[in-house]
Amino acid sequence: MPDLIAIDEARRRVLALARPLAAEDIALDQALGRVLAEEVTSTVDVPPFPNSAMDGFAVARGAQGELRVVGEARAGSPSPVAVRPGTAVRISTGALVPEGTGTVVPVEQTEPPGRLAPDAGSERADEWVRVLASAPGANIRQPGEDLRAGQTVLGPGAELGPAALGVLASVGRAAVRCARRPRVAILATGDELVPPGEGLRPGAIWSSNPVALAGQAVLAGADAGATETVPDAAPATRDALARALASADVVCVSGGVSVGPHDHVKGALAALGAEQRFWGVALRPGKPTWFGTYASGARRALVFGLPGNPVSAMVTFQLFVRPALRALQGADPAAARSTAVLDAGLARNSSREQAVRCRLRAEADGLHAVPTGPQGSHVLTSMLAADCLALVAAGEGELAAGERVEVELLR
Repeated sequence: MPDLIAIDEARRRVLALARPLAAEDIALDQALGRVLAEEVTSTVDVPPFPNSAMDGFAVARGAQGELRVVGEARAGSPSPVAVRPGTAVRISTGALVPEGTGTVVPVEQTEPPGRLAPDAGSERADEWVRVLASAPGANIRQPGEDLRAGQTVLGPGAELGPAALGVLASVGRAAVRCARRPRVAILATGDELVPPGEGLRPGAIWSSNPVALAGQAVLAGADAGATETVPDAAPATRDALARALASADVVCVSGGVSVGPHDHVKGALAALGAEQRFWGVALRPGKPTWFGTYASGARRALVFGLPGNPVSAMVTFQLFVRPALRALQGADPAAARSTAVLDAGLARNSSREQAVRCRLRAEADGLHAVPTGPQGSHVLTSMLAADCLALVAAGEGELAAGERVEVELLR
């Protein structure tokens, strides 16, 4: 293998080639988790009119005592009458405040409505309410308190969570322009691999990488297409990769990228015209990671050759593929990082940085990291309780318990 490169250098090379994909219009109710590809500005004030923050009574400025109730304002149904001195309008939360309103008195701060005695010779009795003096403007939401017309709401690269969707709806957007989801093809190589649910022959194992990597791709915002298991044969490997490269923006193949006699991925990619950008990262687990690009006419794809061991595949996906998928959508590719106190010593590797699966817990002095158990690249259960990867720099000796270590958070 060539000289190994550092994790940060490998990421830099990946991101230098991960350019945002074309944008498309997405209905708002389908946009959860998508990445915005436009600047959205509000065309109106939000709220667009003065409205009541409480159920109660709209009264004139300085009004107090017994007031005649002359109308009602409901949300979506304004009062047809204005507020005048000596009168009140019953009002619901969110309703447009009537003309002449100086304050809204919450219903809890009034005496229950009663009846004034009818005038002599009249059968009509008026509703009334008794209120105390209230501060001018109390319980009235003014136009533009949330957003002003012309104000930028969200910009390109914003990830659309529930709150973002709600804000976009509040400014009247029924659809938004978003980056297209990257299409990901996932291949797993190995004569020993059997799809889950099928019987195991001697020497075979059930294939876990396709479903695990597809799950990581979906959580990164990608569209994970069909997965395929490929035998350790050069023609089969080449044919499977050709199919994947014909339609995917990102191809991930696990296994077959090392130096063994049955590792055919690198040769197949070279034969198909893919260009190697790096092979080998100073990382444990994940040393034989391969990355390259493919171009044929208008077709472009990023290609990742990941190790076959299941933990190695998931770790290298997190460190290299996930940032690429986010960059292709115009999102911030950087994973959340922090530092944590190690609760157990970790032996360093003299030549490679280690990604140690850890569980986090919060203490008074900050985050603490505890390794999830045996860290072998085949021990997939070490990923189950992992909240982060502790990135232990190469070196001699041990990183002692109580020392701080950089951690990359997992979704």
